[in-house]
Formats: sequence, structure tokens, C-alpha cells
Amino acid sequence: MLSSLYIQNYALIERLDITFEDGFSVITGETGAGKSIMLGAIGLLLGQRADSKAIRQGAGKCVIEAHFDIKGTPTALFLHEQGLDDGDECILRREVLASGKSRAFINDTPVQLNVMKELGESLIDIHSQHQNLLLNNEGFQLNVLDILADDMPLLTDYKGCYQAWKRAQTELQRLREEAERNKADEDYVRFQLTQLQEAHLQADEQETLEQEAEMLDHAEDIKTALYKSSQLLDGDERSLLMALKDCQSSLQGISKVFPVAQELADRLDSSYIELKDIADEISAREESVEFNPARLEEVTERLNTLYTLQKKHHVDSVAALMEIEADYQHRLDNITSSDDQIVEMERNCEALRQKLIEMGKKLTKAREKAAKAVEERMIFSLQRLGMPNVRFQVVVSSKEEPGQKGLDSVSYLFSANKSGALQDISSVASGGEIARVMLSLKEMLAGEARFNTIIFDEIDTGVSGEIASRMASMMENMAAGSDSETQLQGGRQVISITHLPQIAARGKVHYKVYKKDNEHETVSHIKRLTDEERIEEIAKMLSGDSVTEAALQNAKELLKGVGCN
Repeated sequence: MLSSLYIQNYALIERLDITFEDGFSVITGETGAGKSIMLGAIGLLLGQRADSKAIRQGAGKCVIEAHFDIKGTPTALFLHEQGLDDGDECILRREVLASGKSRAFINDTPVQLNVMKELGESLIDIHSQHQNLLLNNEGFQLNVLDILADDMPLLTDYKGCYQAWKRAQTELQRLREEAERNKADEDYVRFQLTQLQEAHLQADEQETLEQEAEMLDHAEDIKTALYKSSQLLDGDERSLLMALKDCQSSLQGISKVFPVAQELADRLDSSYIELKDIADEISAREESVEFNPARLEEVTERLNTLYTLQKKHHVDSVAALMEIEADYQHRLDNITSSDDQIVEMERNCEALRQKLIEMGKKLTKAREKAAKAVEERMIFSLQRLGMPNVRFQVVVSSKEEPGQKGLDSVSYLFSANKSGALQDISSVASGGEIARVMLSLKEMLAGEARFNTIIFDEIDTGVSGEIASRMASMMENMAAGSDSETQLQGGRQVISITHLPQIAARGKVHYKVYKKDNEHETVSHIKRLTDEERIEEIAKMLSGDSVTEAALQNAKELLKGVGCN
């Protein structure tokens, strides 16, 4: 329940701070006094787009804050899941800055606007005059029927299956388009793959070949250097090893008279062994190196093949070429297997479609059952509102293809008379008839949707007299949470913005919106009327600004039912 509303610096409102009660309340005021401005401010708490132009001139920001009593409602669970719970009260606040930016808060915690929107729409249902246009909207008509059919679990499952079907269709289309493109490129792909496969690419091959080519290209230089080194180490009597052997013998010859010489001789012996080993290896390497023009040509040709492929495919390594080869192989595999993939996806799509149709049939059955109940309840309600010969029909027809919300198209047909063909309600109903139809629909929805607070913005447009009194009775019943047909239990808060005295007099609480001029501007205000003020206000609604004694007496008679005298 909306317990209080605070508005600061919004349009003509400088500061508004007012409390509300449960039950049926009414708001009156002259046209342009600011009733729609107040609703616009509440709309910001429901996630509507913020406009910096709505900020009161000269102010840096506007603030709208609403307090709700949520004790015993599902809202408490939602807040707990979002980590925003704060006892039995919920506070929504929206701040709009002059720069155009806005901020949203729930229980003083910053939140994304979509979170506030989801929460706000579960707390308040606002019926404004433009909503009457929704009667011609198939989506609105279908949504009303689904709420009354209580088929949301079915609809949720259906939507999940529908999305899976759509995804499968998208994938099937992608496979078909890809197969068409690939088949057009099949010869090209096959040629490129064959060329790479014939190259018999191997990882690290290029580096090994480049090293071998470098060695073959310098074979004579290498062999000359090895031969020279071999000769210097162990070539003739002047070689390094021969000199080292002589040195070792000289040291051993004096070892008896100079003991240190033996240690030095032993060290020379170790060096001799190592150098002899090196000399043998150099000699062996020399014999293995030979100038081989044929092998050099073979290696060069292989490298040229690799370089040509790399240049062609704009890469710089054999590893990259092997990746391209694998990609071409994958593309060719897809080309050859695309028909099988398409057939499999077609089967999947058809299976999902059949499942969707079966789920849709269950939805249709629930809707058709609800449609009969809606027709009966609407006729009953509209007859109470002064339309004794009304005919109302909910037509549920099949679509050619499954849609996002089922297999059905829904339309509301209407006639206020016994004769004449039933037609779409928006094309044949008058303004007053549409107002009564919408109130009847809202009465049904209120019982099913369990809104805590319902605000009607001049839903009484086009009616007067006894019909207005009956509409007031319906709103009173909605506030009490029961009506003569459904016996719904559990009260709610209903607020009606009205120009009709018959409705204004039925409110448990009466608020008046008015404008007041100061030296610089016009400012909107709202106040709760006392019993005496209510009598005068309703008398003005009956007779205009010139309040007569008869109007005052009439106002008192209207107010007797709510305890005023």
C-alpha cells in the first residue's frame, strides 16, 4: 500500500508531502491544477523516462519518493532476493538532475532502473486515459486473458520452447547459407588443401633445412678450416700434439731430481689426451663434410616451396601453414557433411515445432476456458453499469504459425444493443462505454493480479449520474477486496482521480489538488479535505463556483454514506 508520497521541484510542484490510507480514496481538482503532474511524478518511480525539462525552473534536481507498506506481500521476498530488504516498508526514490542524468534508489540503495521498474509495477497499477486505447491492442487483450486464465507457468514453458525453436531455425538458416557459400567455393578450397597436403608440411622443418642449406653453401670453407685445424693439432712432427709429447718426456726425465716435474708431466698427459680426442673428432668431421651440389639444390628447392606457400598465404612459418591446412580440411569436411547437418537440424526444428504446438494447445485450452468465464463476468459487470442489453465475446482464433505467446489470436467483440453484429470493441464503443469496459476489466484483473495499489485517472470519462455511482461502488468493492460475484478476500488501496461528484462522495478519504500563485510563479498543492471542506468541494462540483444552498444540501446527501453531515 502507498503510505506516503513526497515530490520536490517537479513541474509546478515545489514541495508536496502527503500520506495516504488504505481503502477507497478520491482526488479532485480543476483541470490543469496538477493532478496529471502528480501521476507523472509517480510514473518516474515505475521506470518511465526522465526528462530534465520536468524539473521546476531554477532547481538543480527534482526528487520523488514513495513509501509503501509491504507487510505480508510478495514484495518482501523480491527485496530479499535483491539484497534490498528493510522490514515491512519499501522506499522508492528517483532523483532527476538538471544535466539530464537520473538516479534510482530502493531503500536508500542505488539500483538499476529496470529493477525499480519491475518492483514499481508490482506495487502500483495506474490506469490513465490513454490506456483505453489498449482495448484495440491484441497484445493487451491476450495478456488480460492469460492473467485471468492463470496460465503463467504454461506460458513460461511455452516461451522457453519457442526461443529454442527460434534458435534452431536461426542455426538451420546459417547452415544453409554456409553450405551454399561453401559449395560455391568447394573447388577453390579443395585445390588449396591439395597443394598444402602435397607439400607434406612438418613442424620445425624450415629451421632444420635453413641450417643445412647454410652448411652446404659453405662446405668448402668448412672442410678447409677443419683440415687446417687437424694438421696443426696432429699433422706432422711439428704438430701441437708432438710438441706436447716431447715436453712431457723432458719433464719426466728430471722428475727424480725435481719431483714437481712429475706433477706437471701428469697434467700435460691429461691435456694431451683431451687434445688428441679433439684432433680425432676434427678429422672425423672433416671426412663427413663434403661439397654436395645435388643436395644443396634439393634443400634449396624445398625451402623455395615453403617460402612460396608462406608468401601466398601471407604467413611467415610452417606452423601457420599447417593451421591453414587444418582450416581448409575443416571447411571441406563441412562441405561434404553439410547436407547431413542440415537434415539433422531440420529434424530438430520440426521436433521443437511439434513440441511447441502441443504446449500451445494446452495454452489454447486454458484460454478458451477462461474466455467463457471472462464473457460471463464482463456481461454481469457491464449490466450493473447500466448496459442491460450488452453483448461481449472473447474470440480465440488460431494463427497460421506459432507466435511468441502461443498459437492464438485474441479479440474482444462488443455490442451495447441486442441487435447488430458484434464488432471490435474499440471501433463501436463510445467513450463512456469504453470507460465502463475498462473498469470491469480492471476489476477482474485486480482480483487476479493482486495489486496493492490501483490508481484510476478519470476512468469515469463519458459517464454521469447513476452510472457514475455504480462505478464508484465497483471501486469501493475493489478497495474492500470483494465483489458480489467473485467474493475476493483481502483489501487493497484504490485511488480515483475524478471530476464527478457521485464518485468523489464515495471516497473514504478526499484529497484536493489546487494551484496557488505567489509573486513569481504558480505552484501546485494537494491537501486532505476535512468533512466541511468536502461538502463545499462536492457542492462546487455539482453547481460550479457559485455554491448554492441546494448544492450544499445535495452534497451532504451524497456524503451521508461515508460519515459526513
